[in-house]
Amino acid sequence: YKVASLIAGGTLFGNQAYLSKAGIPVISILHGSSTAGGAYMPGLSDYVIAIKGRGRAFLAGPPLLKAATGEIAGEEELGGAEMHASISGLAEYLADDDAQGILVAREVIARLQWNNNCEPAAPGSYDDPLYDADEIAGVIPVDYRTPYDMRELVARVVDGSRFLDFKPRYGVSTPCIQSEIFGQACGIIGNNGPIDPQGATKAAQFMQLCDQANVPVIFMQNTTGFIVGVQSEQAGMIKHGSKMVQAVRNLEVPRITLMTGASFGAGNYGMCGRGFFPDFLYTFPNAQMGIMGGEQAAKTMGVVARGKAEAAGKPVDESLLSQQGEYLTALFDDQASAFYTSGHMLDDGMIDPRDTRNTLGFLLQTVWESRNRTLRPNSFGVARL
Repeated sequence: YKVASLIAGGTLFGNQAYLSKAGIPVISILHGSSTAGGAYMPGLSDYVIAIKGRGRAFLAGPPLLKAATGEIAGEEELGGAEMHASISGLAEYLADDDAQGILVAREVIARLQWNNNCEPAAPGSYDDPLYDADEIAGVIPVDYRTPYDMRELVARVVDGSRFLDFKPRYGVSTPCIQSEIFGQACGIIGNNGPIDPQGATKAAQFMQLCDQANVPVIFMQNTTGFIVGVQSEQAGMIKHGSKMVQAVRNLEVPRITLMTGASFGAGNYGMCGRGFFPDFLYTFPNAQMGIMGGEQAAKTMGVVARGKAEAAGKPVDESLLSQQGEYLTALFDDQASAFYTSGHMLDDGMIDPRDTRNTLGFLLQTVWESRNRTLRPNSFGVARL
């Protein structure tokens, strides 16, 4: 033991932290154990791949934990690969064995987009989706309250129906996906229900990585908002949701928003709604947008009215309350319609869901050109002669 090793370890961690700032991604594969200070190696990495049943990371292994605190725990529950992939969120990807872990690392590297000035993919250098676009009409439910897996839509849009699912076991209600459309790299953030603290944290990290790799982000909205309740509040929903909102607004890469279903409350902000100035925003005919749904608005105001009456010691006028509920439901629902919002120019247009791939491909090409085209200013404006 040499106390000077403490300094050397600090230098190692400091250098690794600086690599991310310098724009050099760090990818770690947990083939075995990373204990104590070694646990910060994956912790300071941009991407972590953990080998199931073998990869482990903990600040104190079972022997030290027992000696220091008396707590008894096994290696898997304390810092196993599956725990870090589904609970702590340390691992982005879970591999079955060492060979698969290396293959995943190669795929991550292939998606880093190191050459930002490369030409877009030549026509014919990509695969069509494995599933027919006409199937999208059956995938997207008419009623936004009917759940569906956003990956079903993604599989019918991206090249070869191939994509890399980022942290698939963590923040499962907010899928984050890396893929290509017509050979053009993109990150996709979707919704499988309300956004929870884990999902918001995952999305914020994913956006930072897309920004680092200069990859455009596509937001596929279908959420009733950030999840509410005692448990989510105590889990830090406000601060984690704020991280997501900050990441959305401060992205330097192009942002494209597709409203595929529900878009209510702050969920609209967290998924790059119109107020966050996406480069483009398009809407499906079934989409709904608003502060909240009409039924929720009516129930909320009904609770408020009953509370006021109770506090004042007055009886509740049920007839008036019923009329108010009907009025609010109609007021909110009428304005939530995609035809209303699109008609009031709150988007860039409404598209047939079956045209999603072609539309996104055109938009990705457009934003690529806008970021890479060099403008030569004239000495004067062109005058009509």
